[in-house]
Amino acid sequence: MSPPEPGGLRAGEVLTRRYLLLEPIASGGMSVIWRAFDQSLQRLVAVKVLDGEIGADRGGRELIRREARATARLIHPDAIEVYDYGETVTPHGRLAAYVVMRLLEGRPLSDRITEGPLPWAEAALIAARLANVLAAAHERGIVHRDVTAENVLLTASGAKLLDFGIAAFIGEDGEDGASDYGTPPYVAPERLTGRTADPASDVYALGVLLFEMLTGSTPYPERTWEEIESVRRVGPPPAACAPGLPAEVAALCASCLSPEPENRPKAQETAAALAKALAGGRRGTGTLVMRWTVMAAGAVLVAGALAWNQLTTVLGPGTALGTAPATAPTTTLGPTPAAPAPTTTLAPTARPDPAATSGRGRDLPVPRTVETEHAPRTPPWVKVIRSSVPSLGQSVRRFNALLAEGEDKGGIRPDVALDLRQVLADSVCCSRDLTTVRGKIADRHREGSLSDEFRQALESQLQLVAVALAG
Repeated sequence: MSPPEPGGLRAGEVLTRRYLLLEPIASGGMSVIWRAFDQSLQRLVAVKVLDGEIGADRGGRELIRREARATARLIHPDAIEVYDYGETVTPHGRLAAYVVMRLLEGRPLSDRITEGPLPWAEAALIAARLANVLAAAHERGIVHRDVTAENVLLTASGAKLLDFGIAAFIGEDGEDGASDYGTPPYVAPERLTGRTADPASDVYALGVLLFEMLTGSTPYPERTWEEIESVRRVGPPPAACAPGLPAEVAALCASCLSPEPENRPKAQETAAALAKALAGGRRGTGTLVMRWTVMAAGAVLVAGALAWNQLTTVLGPGTALGTAPATAPTTTLGPTPAAPAPTTTLAPTARPDPAATSGRGRDLPVPRTVETEHAPRTPPWVKVIRSSVPSLGQSVRRFNALLAEGEDKGGIRPDVALDLRQVLADSVCCSRDLTTVRGKIADRHREGSLSDEFRQALESQLQLVAVALAG
C-alpha cells in the first residue's frame, strides 16, 4: 500500500466497500479527487473526497453535499455527471463526505491558454458549448458561480464544464458559505455587493473566459480579493482583439462583460450568437482549406520519415522489410514473373536495386516509371511501411487483447487493465502522446500489479502503437 495521500487516505483503500481508490488526480483547498474503480459496476469513476475529524468542518461537508445535489439536477452531455453521494468513516477514523462522478480524461483549458491565444473560431466553439451548459443549468435554477479556465476540461468529445462546488440556486442570498469563494478575475462586480445568485454572473464569467481565450489574458488585472474590491469597473470593458475576429463576436464579448447585469445577454442568447458567427465564418474558407491541404502534404512526408526511423528502431537495422507477415497486403507495380525468385534482404539505408527487386512478390517492388513535371514519384519504402506495419486501430486492438489475455491468466487486475485501456484511448484521441500510458505501465509494475514479463510485452506492443500513431 502506498504512503498516505493528502486527506489521510491511501491508494488501495476502499470507500464504503465499493470504491477502490487508485490515485489522486487533483486536489484543492478542501478536497481531493481520486481516480477510482467502482467494484460493483466494474467501471472507472472520479471520487471527490473531503475528510476530516469527526464533528469538525461541517461547512465543508455541506458544500460538497450541495455540489452533488446541484450537479445531479443538471443532465447535459457537456457537464460533469454525478453517480453517487455519501458519508462514511474511513479506516483512519475520520469522517469523509464523497461524491462519485463520471471520470473524464482531457486537458484543462487553462493549460491550453498558457500556450497562447486560441484561434477565434476555436474559442467561439468552446464558449458556445459552455453557454449551452449554463443555459441548461439556469433553466433548472442553478447558478454555477465559478466558470473559469481551470474548471473547463478539453476532452476528445469537446469542452466540459466541471466543479459545481460553489453553485447556488437562483435567488439565494449571499449568506451561504459558498458565497465567499470564487476566482477573482472571473467574479462579476455585483457579487461583491452581496446580491442574490443570478445567472447574469455566469454570463459575465463566460465573457471573461472568451476574452481570455482570444487574447491570452483576462480583461482586468486584479488577482486578489483586495485588488478586486478596490477597482471600480465603470465604463466600457476592454475590447477583445484577435486575428480575423468577426465584429459581432467582439461586440458579444463586450456585452457579456457589461458592469450592469441587466445589459448582459442570456446564456442561451450567447450560445445562439456564437453559433451564428461560426456558421458565417465557415463561408469563404476555401483559401484556408487549400492552405491546410498544402500543410497536410508536407506533414505526410515528415510523418513518413519519422515512421521509417521508428520502424528501424523497433525491427532493427538488419531486418528484411520485404518479408511482411503472410496476412499483410502486398504491393506490386511491375509485371509479376512466372516463377518466384529468392527474397532480397534490404538494409534500411540501402538504395533498392531495380534489377534485384523487380516484381518479387513481397520484395520491394519497382515503382512504375511514370513521371511528369508535377507528379513526384512516391518513395518505395513508403509502400513497404504501409504494407508491413499494423494500422493504428490494429495496434490498439492488439494492445487491448494483450490486456484481456493478462486478465484471463490472472496477470493483471481488471481495474488496472480497464484503466490502461481508457488512458490509451484518451491518449490516442486527444494528445497523440503516449507518455501517460508509459508512465501508467511503469507505475503499475513498480507497485507489483504487473510482472516483468507482462510489462515488457505491453511496452513492446505500445511501441507498435507509437509507430502507427507517427505514421
